[in-house]
Amino acid sequence: MAISSIGVGSGLPLDELLDQLRTAENQSLALIESRATSVQSRLSGYGTIKSSIEALKTASDALGKADTFGALKTSVAGEAYTAAASTKAIAGNYNIEVTTLASAQSLTSAPQAARDAQLATGMVDISFTLADGTTTTLSVDAADTSMEGIVKAINEKSGLGVSATLVNDGQDPPQHYMLLTAKNTGEDAAIASITVSAADANPSTDVSQVQSLMGYDKAAGTGAFTETAAKNAAISINGIAIESQSNTIEDAIEGVTLTLLKETETAKPQTLSVTRDDSVTSKAVNTFVTAYNNLQGIIKTLTSYNVDNQTGNALTGDSLARKVQNQIRDALNVAGSGDAISTLSQMGITTDPTTGNLKVDNDKLAAALKDNMADVEKLFSGENGLSVKLGSVADNFVKSGGTISSATDSMTNTLKDLEDQYEATSNRIDIKMETYRKQFSQLDSMMAQMNSISSYLTQQLSMLGNIGKEA
Repeated sequence: MAISSIGVGSGLPLDELLDQLRTAENQSLALIESRATSVQSRLSGYGTIKSSIEALKTASDALGKADTFGALKTSVAGEAYTAAASTKAIAGNYNIEVTTLASAQSLTSAPQAARDAQLATGMVDISFTLADGTTTTLSVDAADTSMEGIVKAINEKSGLGVSATLVNDGQDPPQHYMLLTAKNTGEDAAIASITVSAADANPSTDVSQVQSLMGYDKAAGTGAFTETAAKNAAISINGIAIESQSNTIEDAIEGVTLTLLKETETAKPQTLSVTRDDSVTSKAVNTFVTAYNNLQGIIKTLTSYNVDNQTGNALTGDSLARKVQNQIRDALNVAGSGDAISTLSQMGITTDPTTGNLKVDNDKLAAALKDNMADVEKLFSGENGLSVKLGSVADNFVKSGGTISSATDSMTNTLKDLEDQYEATSNRIDIKMETYRKQFSQLDSMMAQMNSISSYLTQQLSMLGNIGKEA
């Protein structure tokens, strides 16, 4: 509400006084705002700590997985194939010869003078049967029984296992060919036969031209198509012959996926080496250390106090932040069951006494992984290992209903209470200021009247004095 100017009648600085009263009353709002800012800062600080704990837990969980310690890498002495190994693979060397790459069948039709000429008088059913026994029927309207119409229908039909295209020979006039290609490599995906019939066995439908174009039976050797036959991939592994429908071969060597690229020279196999990949474990350890140090650094910053400026931070003196710091640090005190490696320091992970951060001696870690991988795995992923222990501590802080969650819920409620308190206080101040304004307005009017009376009396007394002088 706008406050009209007061004090004009009385000559008193009532507007200024009213502003001073509002400033004084607003101090209570400033206190509420200050409390809300403090709570919001703590809430933000807890959110940052929670995110850092979650990142640390993710890194810790990785150290509890078998894949982290059983990772394998592959190398190939040549370019005929590539290989990828899972943890199911067994380290070793394998001599692999690629004698044949898998290829897809293609069929080329007899030439046709017109690509857009209608070939049937009614709807036609064209059935494609693959070598694996799968049959799919394509129904084509009479108007679409031209070469280009059939090609379009084939490409729009899902599950057919065949793609089609038109090719012209560039002559004048051109001759047009239909090229059918199996979508998958290997003999099982090849087209075994194509049959043509009138839809619903309609006797009035002439399908003879479509039959001449599309009819095909590989076993009987009938049809106008020229075939480029499909091939299965053929390889040998340490002299054992293996055949595959695809150039991607899984688990011929357990846990290994081979991708064939080209054929090897006759009797010249290329060696595949499968070896343990310690870099995966090393990377996981260093990721964990980085996440741990990041969390400790964040807590240190949020709880810091500047002695010179006598200013704190969002969580200075906060007991929960210190609790997180201490319990996470204590979780590192694990003892493994290995004979050679049973502590973090024995594998090169130590605590900096000045900063409290972890540091990694990667040379020492590499040696531990090379010579005592089983011990390292037990320390991290054993039943009472670091991953389990730290994961449990972290869960207690970050899970729904956990320590941090409960604290943030409480602070969120506090913020809501402060918001309500601010609104109520603001309304109370507005009411009080309106009361002051009315009182000041009444005072202004009363003072104006008194000033008017005073002026009148002064005037009258002056007149009486003049009369006395004249007498």
